[in-house]
Amino acid sequence: MTNRRSVSLVKPNRPRFTDIEGLAAMVGHGDAFGVGGHHFARLPIALLRAIAGSGAKNLRYVSWAGGLPLELLLEADAVAEIELCFSSLDIFGLPPKFRAAAEGGAIPVRDWTALAMIQALRAAQQNLPSMPFQLPQGSDMLARVPGAFARPDPLARTDTGFVPPLRLDTFIVHAQRADESGNVEIIGPRALDFAMAGAARQVLVTVEEIVPVGALRRDGRQSIFTRNQVSAIALAPGGAYPASCLPFYVTDYQALSEAFATREAPLPDKLRLPAAGLPERLRKAAKVSAETVLAMPALAHGEKKASVDEIIAARIAAELDNESFASAGAVSPLANVAYRLAKATHAPDMIIATMSCGHLDIAPSPMVLSLIESLDCETAVAYAGGDDTYSTYYQAGAVTHEIVGAAQVDRHGRVNTIALRKPSGGLIRLPGQGGMADVANMHRDYLLYVPRHSVQSLVGEVEIVSSARGLLTPAEREPMGYRTGKALVFTDLCIFRLDQATRELIVIETMPGVTRQQVRDATGFEVTFDADCRELPVPSSDTLAVLRDRIDPLGLRRLEFVSAKERGVLIAEILAADRAMVERCIAAQRSPAAS
Repeated sequence: MTNRRSVSLVKPNRPRFTDIEGLAAMVGHGDAFGVGGHHFARLPIALLRAIAGSGAKNLRYVSWAGGLPLELLLEADAVAEIELCFSSLDIFGLPPKFRAAAEGGAIPVRDWTALAMIQALRAAQQNLPSMPFQLPQGSDMLARVPGAFARPDPLARTDTGFVPPLRLDTFIVHAQRADESGNVEIIGPRALDFAMAGAARQVLVTVEEIVPVGALRRDGRQSIFTRNQVSAIALAPGGAYPASCLPFYVTDYQALSEAFATREAPLPDKLRLPAAGLPERLRKAAKVSAETVLAMPALAHGEKKASVDEIIAARIAAELDNESFASAGAVSPLANVAYRLAKATHAPDMIIATMSCGHLDIAPSPMVLSLIESLDCETAVAYAGGDDTYSTYYQAGAVTHEIVGAAQVDRHGRVNTIALRKPSGGLIRLPGQGGMADVANMHRDYLLYVPRHSVQSLVGEVEIVSSARGLLTPAEREPMGYRTGKALVFTDLCIFRLDQATRELIVIETMPGVTRQQVRDATGFEVTFDADCRELPVPSSDTLAVLRDRIDPLGLRRLEFVSAKERGVLIAEILAADRAMVERCIAAQRSPAAS
């Protein structure tokens, strides 16, 4: 879908310097509006609050992710249309205002694949009438992407996707620094910031610091918006709070938890910087090193038996080896644990990419909630954006694994993460497929997990195929340049393999103590068991010790295996343990003898 008006994307050589209110005033009613940063990192919260309070209306929200920025704008009744790939509040679950808007049907929601959105932004950036992209074979997503269609490639004559330009009126982003000429520095993962800025008529930036010309060159790994890519800049220290902006401060998960848990005040008011300024503990936490965290004494976990989440994490880790390249998606604690466990034990040469492939080749640092991003940022060999990692790694078939959770899987291994139909006829909106429709075929190995195996989650046919392994056999995959590997579905009862001959799921392993009849009773289709079906082994005591003490001391993996009702209690427990551990790390960083 092209923008309502065709406008020049050329900007002046020197951006305007103003304040946050000045930036907010530049957002027009009805703008095609994009937001930079992602997850809870570098979100332009202060500017979003100002825009929400400015009276801007009828925005067409266009971003890879919805999440907190979209919730802010929906509460302000500023959004008329939504175009995205995914919307989640990370460990806090599904965004309630997005769900209400999508389920009520008052606001149109258009689901994009990540690759189609990237290519549409690139078409706008490069002044092209369209861009090609690999088709999301096996899914229903091509028909859902605005303006996309399949045609034979003019040279290869094979079916290829094409998408028109996705032009933005306004793109807003928070960054670490700008210099006095208007060059803007981003440290860490770039999300889709550069593609979106290139597709936007105006780029509005808030920054933590404004420094003299030449000062940006003193920093190490960074990316630069040159001054002719930026329209206006405002100084806004703490402008991403309660999200993070490294190396200045980490995410305030406690503040986010409180904001999402209460309804007494509007969301923008609950996300203000405290009157006393940015909490000092967030600044100090941003300085904690991986070395300090690794030197901390292990938490006491006792000699309890292996839990389901630990058995699955260890079993997934066993799929990885020194030649693996594993990417952790948007909300994947279990995948993150499994990857780090493998790298810390039997696969030291494997490559792990986190923050949707924004942190490349990280070390397996412990998953302390408030420190995950900063430790991965410290240990990563390189930073990247979603657009360049697609080109360099995913589309090239270099990524071997990306283990992804699924709300609903059918007998053919097809996934639905878009929406479910209630018995009453209404919809239950799910987060969306993110980039899975694309990468389900691009990865060598196709690995899914369903934390709660039931007849509602394992069904005969999904209602919407948001992603699938459409290219399954070597004959289908090799002409596309993709390697052929395993296709597995992990649940809390068993492991399925997607059979290449029948293209149906077959049980190859059962969880310890689970009977075949239990699997049959909990599955919404007739179950077939492999002739060599066996019981999963329980992880060794050594493996459990590494998993519990070295990799996931707070037990973040448990969040994927509890009900919505139990989640709040578990999050409170994790946040308390997280704060205690971060305080210990801060003390140890300040005085090594204190550890």
